[in-house]
Amino acid sequence: MKTVLTIAGSDPSGGAGIQADLKTMEAHGVYGMSVITALTAQNTMGISGKLPIPADFVRAQLRAVYEDIFPDGVKIGMLPDQMVMRAVKDTVLAYEHKNIVLDPVLGSTSGTAFSSYESREYLMRELFPVCTLITPNVPEAEILTGRKINSETAMENAAKALGDAYGCSVLIKGGHFTANEGFSDDCLYHGGVFEWLSAIRVDNPNTHGTGCTLSSAIACNLALGFELTDAVKRGKEYLTKCIEKGLDLGKGRGPLEHRIF
Repeated sequence: MKTVLTIAGSDPSGGAGIQADLKTMEAHGVYGMSVITALTAQNTMGISGKLPIPADFVRAQLRAVYEDIFPDGVKIGMLPDQMVMRAVKDTVLAYEHKNIVLDPVLGSTSGTAFSSYESREYLMRELFPVCTLITPNVPEAEILTGRKINSETAMENAAKALGDAYGCSVLIKGGHFTANEGFSDDCLYHGGVFEWLSAIRVDNPNTHGTGCTLSSAIACNLALGFELTDAVKRGKEYLTKCIEKGLDLGKGRGPLEHRIF
């Protein structure tokens, strides 16, 4: 059985973070493992609190996993501070790990910021280069590049800027981009080539945890042996099916349904 590790924060309402990642892994038939980087108090209406896990304990969790059940793929999500980022980077380099998908979680949909400017700079400089793929959405890509993204050309330019600067493949998710109404188009920059991945935009406001789910699905497919472009396509198809199920829970932006079959 293939194994996949998620390194991320915990969502007690089960819609995002570690919980969404493990549900995604279960749906893909891989063995899921988790290293928790932060506890949050959140639900479908937003985040009311955050408690980072000390970097030394994050490092201890990572060591416990890697020394026993080496993961075939890794998804990295919320990293609350620079010390935790360093612990993750050191571990990945020490074990020469491949198939790493990083979702640069800079904040929540409700507007809660997760990292400082200095931490973001460290994330880009030290962690992006050791990743197979990074998966920012349009607002995150704007923060990472300092560029306004208001067209497909701007998405391509931002993806190329990040990929060329840090030596990783880049998927800029177009869910926040409304120029192509009725569709959710993502821009993949891989091996110096652009590929646009299109899907019909599903009429469902309950999209809590979509970024976590997509990045985890891609990591699962990489672990299962799919080439990057196919892994991304399969991950996007999985996410679309999860949204299409139309689960409606909570008083705010609800979670996805991962039992799609």
